[in-house]
Amino acid sequence: MSTMHHAEDEKRALVHVSAGPVTLEGMLDVPHNAKGIVLFAHGSGSSRHSPRNRYVAQVLREGGLATLLIDLLTAEEERVDSVTAHLRFDIGLLAGRLVGATDWLRQHPETRHLPIGYFGASTGAAAALLAATERPDAVSAIVSRGGRPDLAGLALANVHVPTLLIVGGLDYAVIEMNRDALKHLAGEKRLEIVPGATHLFEEAGTLEQVARLARDWFERYLTAPATEHLYLGEHPERHGAQP
Repeated sequence: MSTMHHAEDEKRALVHVSAGPVTLEGMLDVPHNAKGIVLFAHGSGSSRHSPRNRYVAQVLREGGLATLLIDLLTAEEERVDSVTAHLRFDIGLLAGRLVGATDWLRQHPETRHLPIGYFGASTGAAAALLAATERPDAVSAIVSRGGRPDLAGLALANVHVPTLLIVGGLDYAVIEMNRDALKHLAGEKRLEIVPGATHLFEEAGTLEQVARLARDWFERYLTAPATEHLYLGEHPERHGAQP
């Protein structure tokens, strides 16, 4: 894998990403010698300014991964959705935007040589899974935080990308949704339940656990040859992780 050669430790830029008929704003951070890039798919009513996603992105960059935090809805769409809350559940729309951003990453000179991972939260997790079925040769790993992978529906059976589902131990309804979705995923998969955490991982130390789990998953799969995933077996759910 080729690497970048910059004098500075990290390049940061506000970027404008064409995704179909719209242009999306995002923040691209590329550490020196990055070994992969993680595209963030925000969930319900969230944005690239989410402190939780920004924290996780910082931990990933400390692990040598580039990040793209992008708003999947335009400013006008966000204004409408803040009232109607319908676009955040339009999984097909969000997945299409992610596919557009993925294609952009594969062409951008700073990122086109980097393997791509998705970090999805809430409904963004379903969008990430659906987008991965549309670009199976482009996406190497997926992590879901408090996600709704069940909303990807029948597409789950076509997801062969190594997928880690992270749920708070007190987020009971979402745990069951994730367990059900886990059964349908076709590739390497795991469910991690963070004890004592609610849906937004606001309890002390819980978001740190999310970030560490995500970093370890991406470091494993964004730096390994794509064919290696097929031979690692499955670990559907970590023992001792009951709510």
